[in-house]
Amino acid sequence: MARPREFDEDRVITAAMDTFWRHGYEGTSTRALCDSTGLGPSSLYNTFGGKRQLYLRALRRYHETSTAEQVAILRGEGTAKERLRDMMVHAVDADLDAADGRGCFAINAAVEIAGPDPEVKDAVRRTFDRVEEELRAVVAAGQHDGELRSTADARTVARRVQSTYYGLRVLARVQDDRQTLLDTVESTLADL
Repeated sequence: MARPREFDEDRVITAAMDTFWRHGYEGTSTRALCDSTGLGPSSLYNTFGGKRQLYLRALRRYHETSTAEQVAILRGEGTAKERLRDMMVHAVDADLDAADGRGCFAINAAVEIAGPDPEVKDAVRRTFDRVEEELRAVVAAGQHDGELRSTADARTVARRVQSTYYGLRVLARVQDDRQTLLDTVESTLADL
């Protein structure tokens, strides 16, 4: 069965990602996916193989877009602390500004479905590993330049920063006081 000429796979995956992001894997019905993507149920299954396969594609799209945005911030201008701050503050502001309170798609996937699903776990882990590696590079540069006084292994420090970062993303789902979240950012950076 041929796809309609107007089929735009990127648009469909992005729409599916948004739907899964808002409602979670379990909370997203095939009907909701069809409504958001514009595909009928048979086209959805024939093209993507089903809900789970489309979810994995959505996680990959998140990795390609949102994770790339985090990496760009970490590779941006400024000192190590400025880049770490920029990444964390960007996330706090994005999470607080989101009217739907959807948080981070990768964290949501880790909490909801990664435990029992090894493919989802691998997809989320790939995202977390990429962020960790970029954090490690920033920390190592900051240690080399003498800006960061921590003498611990750069990867260990990066993992501590990453844990705080992901913790902030979870807290922003229930804590709407920006200053409280920013105090955590500043405290984390002061300890480096």
